Amino acid sequence: MTARTYGGVSAEERRAQRRAALLEAALEIIGGQGLDKLTVAGLCARAGLNERYYYEQFDSRDAVLIALLDGMAEELAAAIVDALRTAPTDTRGMSEAAVRAGIEVLTDDPRKARVALILSAATPELRSRTLATIRAFANLVAAQGVDFLAIGSDRPDPAIAFRATYLVGGLVQVLAGWLHGDLPLTRDELIAHTTDVFVLLGEDLARRSG
Repeated sequence: MTARTYGGVSAEERRAQRRAALLEAALEIIGGQGLDKLTVAGLCARAGLNERYYYEQFDSRDAVLIALLDGMAEELAAAIVDALRTAPTDTRGMSEAAVRAGIEVLTDDPRKARVALILSAATPELRSRTLATIRAFANLVAAQGVDFLAIGSDRPDPAIAFRATYLVGGLVQVLAGWLHGDLPLTRDELIAHTTDVFVLLGEDLARRSG
């Protein structure tokens, strides 16, 4: 049976719109009120949808949280890759573009950083997913660094993976402290200091590998 199209919008597009509305509602509730305020009824009321549409998309609250975390990770990755395409072609320019893009995604909309921090420790599965996301971003940093710094070797240098993981994991902790008010820096200062560390470790690694 062919799904109907209403007003030029297909059934698949309508499902995608409802999913986006539910995730936006989850972001609003968790970011503004906390995770314990997230209920099916409250989520559907915020999204303006009947509860049956919730069950069309998700089979549990954890499924909502995972989708929300994964969506933010995808947005971060896309922003960083896009920024690198037009970044100045020097070490500092590339590092600053990537750092700024990531930090701006999480801080232009304050809900996103709060929700990312809340979800990162909410359940064992979300903690595991957060660690996997950090590894994925560390792999992205390592790959970009190897290509840009022209680090070549017959065998992968474990120092590359170590430094990339250190940078990404450290940035997560620094950003958490900054958001909690523990670091008296402006956002531009945070970006500048983070860029300094990325450049320092990257250029030092290139010298060691040269």
